[in-house]
Formats: sequence, structure tokens, C-alpha cells
Amino acid sequence: METQPQAGDRVVLDTNIVLDLFVFNDGAAAPLKQALRDGALDWISTQAMRDELERVLAYPQIVPRLAFYNLQASDVLVAFDRHARIVDAAAKAPVSCSDADDQLFIDLAVAHQAWLLSKDQAVLSMQKRLLAHGVRAQAAIKNVAP
Repeated sequence: METQPQAGDRVVLDTNIVLDLFVFNDGAAAPLKQALRDGALDWISTQAMRDELERVLAYPQIVPRLAFYNLQASDVLVAFDRHARIVDAAAKAPVSCSDADDQLFIDLAVAHQAWLLSKDQAVLSMQKRLLAHGVRAQAAIKNVAP
């Protein structure tokens, strides 16, 4: 059984989770979206993560999805800015991800002992190693405990 975060916990969201939240309205992301709206979680991010999201929103496979949901990239970035707290980039963590693109999320989560939400198998395969560094990595949350 997956553990659930407590109110006030820090969380790091990878780019695909952000897309699930603000583009695809994925039902599995609904509890996270509500927790962010309620201010129950402290979503930390870096400028590099925001820049990556901005790049991804221009990808040819994403642009039609934005149009389908009647969204502009700027709508997603406004939602990001409303809910995420930008912090300094973290130093390299003592654990490495097989997917170099995911390392910045791992580094930040380890530095802040934050939850790491990702559906990326390269990240999820590191759950035990990350837990040893105070990071719980999983694909979704079901609720936030008070």
C-alpha cells in the first residue's frame, strides 16, 4: 500500500505529472490537484523545471492536446506559477537515475526530503534507494492526511 503525504509536506512533480494536472485533467491526479488548490502541499520546483515544462508545451505532440482542451501554453504556465514555489537548484544527489532528464527532480527531492511524484519507470525503479534518502517516490497520491 502506498503511503500518503501529510498536510504541509513538500512535493516535487515531474513534468508528466504537471501535464496530467493542468493539461490532461487525469482523474488519478485529482487528489493532488485538490491538495494544491487547498494549499495542503508545498510544491517545490526550480526555474529549470519550469523552463522544461515550457519547452514540452511546444512539442508537436502536446500542442494539439492543448487545443483539444481549449488551452494555451500560457494557461498551463500560469497554473504552474500559482501553485509551485521556485527554489534554488539542488546539488547532485548521492543516487543517480538511469534517465539523465529525471536527475534534476531526484536531486531536488533528496535535497528537500520531499515526496517525488512521477510515472517514469526510471524514477519509480529507484523507490527503495530514494527512501533511504528520505524521499518517497510514487506515481500518484490518493489523499493528503491532515
